[in-house]
Formats: sequence, C-alpha cells, structure tokens
Amino acid sequence: MIAFILKRLGLALITLWILSLIVFFAGQVLPGDPARAILGPLAAQQAVDALRHQLGLDQSIWSQYWHWISHFVQGHPGTSYQYQSAIGPILTSALGRSLKLAVLAFIIVVPLSIFAGIVAALNVGRPIDRAISVLGLSGTTVPEFVSGIILILIFAVGLSILPVSAQAPTGASFLTQIKYLILPAIPLVLILFGYIMRMARAGTVEALESDYARTATLKGLPRGVMIRRHVLRNSLLPTITVIATQTGYLIGGLVVVETLFRYPGLGQLVAQAATNKDFPMLEAGVLTIGLVYMLVTLIADIVFSLLNPRIRLSAVE
Repeated sequence: MIAFILKRLGLALITLWILSLIVFFAGQVLPGDPARAILGPLAAQQAVDALRHQLGLDQSIWSQYWHWISHFVQGHPGTSYQYQSAIGPILTSALGRSLKLAVLAFIIVVPLSIFAGIVAALNVGRPIDRAISVLGLSGTTVPEFVSGIILILIFAVGLSILPVSAQAPTGASFLTQIKYLILPAIPLVLILFGYIMRMARAGTVEALESDYARTATLKGLPRGVMIRRHVLRNSLLPTITVIATQTGYLIGGLVVVETLFRYPGLGQLVAQAATNKDFPMLEAGVLTIGLVYMLVTLIADIVFSLLNPRIRLSAVE
C-alpha cells in the first residue's frame, strides 16, 4: 500500500508541475500589460516602466516562473494586482466558501445518485428504470446557468422561499447558511446526478449478472443479503472513480454558479482575475484548483485500492 501511495503521489506531483508551467506561460501570452492595467491608460510610460520593474515583470520568463513557483510552494503565492494585498488570505477564504458549496452538493448528490442507480439496476427495463435514466440524462444536458436561472425565477422570484444570493449574512447560523446555499447547489446536483447514477446502474447490473452473484443465489442466500454482501461492494468500485473525476466538472460548474448567484468563492475569484488581468491571482487560483483535484483523485485511488487489492498489486509490479 505504501508503494502504491508513493507512486500515485509522485505522478500527482509531476502533473502539478506540468500544470504550473501551463498556467504560468499561458498567463504570459495573454494580451494586456498588468502594470498599465493597474495604473490606467493615462499613466506616463515612465511610471509604467517603474511599476513593471517593481513587480519583476522586466525579468526573464524563467526567472519570473522560478520566483513564482518557489514562493507558491512556500505558501506565499504573491500579491494580487487587483486587491494590492497578499493572495494567500484572499485565496484561502474563497477556497473555504467554495468547498462549503461543493461539499453540500456532494452530500446531496452522491447518496441520491447511487440509490437511484441501484434502484434502476434492480428494475432493468421497467418504467422506473426508464424514468430514472431519462431524469438523469435530462439533468446532465442542461447547463448550470440555464437551470440556475430557472431555479431563481421559480423559487426566489416566483415563490420567494429561497434567497437569490448564495452569500449568507455575517454571523448567520448553520441552518441559515445551508438555506442560502441550497439554490446554487441544485444546478451542480443536476449535472452530477446523471453521471454518477448511470455508472452506479451499470456497475450494479454487471454485478447482478456475474458468476458470484448467481452462485450466491443458487446457494439459497436471500436476495437482500446477496446484494449487500456481494453486489454493492463490486458494483460501486467504478462509481468511486467517477465521483472523483467529477470534481473537475464540479469546479467548472462552480465558476458559473458562483458568478450567477454572486457567491464570493474560488470560481468567481478566478473569473474576476482573468477579467482584470490579475495574473498572480489567476495563476495561484488555477494551481490551487489543480491541487484540490489531485488530493481528491489520490483519496479515490486509495479507497479504490482498499476495496479492490488487485488494483494496488498490479500498480506496483
């Protein structure tokens, strides 16, 4: 297990390093001069050149990259051009708010989609199976901004039972914060439900048709016991991987949802940094998203290997 984790961790670190190169050099080729954007179009060129020197923008590309990545690893991602303050506290606060919304969406969608997938698999070809499949496919094909606008019109404007904004007042209780986050969490749930449900359904159908399931049935094991002991453990293995990979889609959805519901999370912060040419904030935000994605997939790999020892044995051979 230790060798398996070290191998996965090494691959993740290499991926993060490649991502840091892509993010940094992509920021360098984006149009616009950060110094000119900070000082404004009417600023004298001498002042712009002085600010570029102060920010280190007149150094070589590799010197700028090394300065940025070395400080990022040490926990100092730099100074924001837009806010003129350290990026670390701003990024940490935004990440915490985004994680709060993402965790709520996952708490809702994971058990719901797995349960729906199992119910559909146990009723293959029946109306309930078709209804669940159509519902999941419909939710997946509707973009977050479309479903979000519809939800706002129905529940916030029409019925006035949920707030339009996702940001709860300062000092709000836990239940009040949940009330503010329910509406923006639903578009994320609709997108993820179809993917996870279909994978849980396919895995359960395959497990039900397997030899070990038929053998357990022929031995006289009750169907409920057979499903709990033999089917679910094997059918949910692919589902764990899908749940981890959906983190990438969830982060992309957060950008849209946070902008739509005026929620000051990491997605909105990255979108604003790109709009305002705040390259240090943009680079730090994207790399932080990659770090979160790496941790989630690493945890999924560990859980997957614990449930299926053949995976980790083959990975270290």
